[in-house]
Amino acid sequence: MNLTEFPAHVPLAVQTRGDMVESVHFGSLVALNANGETLVTRGDPGARIYPRSALKPLMAVAMLRAGLDIENEHLALASASHSGAASHQRVATEILTDAGLAPKDLRNSPDLPYGVAEREQWLRDGHGATALAQNCSGKHAALLATCVVNGWPLESYLDPAHPLMALIRDTVAELTGQELTEISTDGCGTEVFALSLTGMARAFRTLVTAVPGTPERRVADAMRAHPDMVAGENRDVSVLMNTVPGLLAKDGFEGIQVIALADGGAVGLKISDGGDRARMPAAVPALVALGVEPALLGRFNQLTVLGGGQPVGSLEGIPY
Repeated sequence: MNLTEFPAHVPLAVQTRGDMVESVHFGSLVALNANGETLVTRGDPGARIYPRSALKPLMAVAMLRAGLDIENEHLALASASHSGAASHQRVATEILTDAGLAPKDLRNSPDLPYGVAEREQWLRDGHGATALAQNCSGKHAALLATCVVNGWPLESYLDPAHPLMALIRDTVAELTGQELTEISTDGCGTEVFALSLTGMARAFRTLVTAVPGTPERRVADAMRAHPDMVAGENRDVSVLMNTVPGLLAKDGFEGIQVIALADGGAVGLKISDGGDRARMPAAVPALVALGVEPALLGRFNQLTVLGGGQPVGSLEGIPY
């Protein structure tokens, strides 16, 4: 590990309290226009980062290429970091049941629901951590279903030597246009690949501009048709997709956000310290630069900072 070389991150969002800047969030960002040309860069978008759960839609493309055939709601959950609501756990179970499997076959790490309200209700109902409640259970259910379609081993589906993992690596490399030179393990147990923000923006652009009916476009269309499956009620990613027509969005732990517009414009960003609160405000100026109407984005920017229960400042993306 080299701790002397760091990405050249720059300020992307700022929080004010009264007349003072209270906090500054650094990061890197790239925005591609509808033709795939670089329109905006901030910081070091060519530096390799782990996209974390923003990789899920690309993994879903690999599963469809391997013969997985599931309905759109199920496909959206396969691409999701869901909140663990009853509807999310129901759909994950349906993916498994349709493949002749059950929640006991899941190999993702057990956890409580990710959504705050969902977690609190889950605990009030007396439940603990389970693989089904964990936010990646839809992806893992789909991975298992893909193995069933192909007659591949189930117990070892997370092994890097498994044929499904090899297909996922090839698909991610193709869609991002990058070699996978650094690979680690994500929180849920699947591989995670070091890629640039530019590569991720390019991949999401490919999803929305692909020919209808292709695996790439099927993933984008499923996510956009079922945004509440992709995250959950009141989650910013779901709300953004419900707000801006044709927009595709996926977040990832450690401050990752990737977005593609219906016309092929795309944004990839990372908040340098992994903090989540600046992720969406930092994306807003890039979306405006790509032509999204600012009035649609107000709820995602200039987030109110309270003092004594009254507004005293805001958290907002730094405009270009």
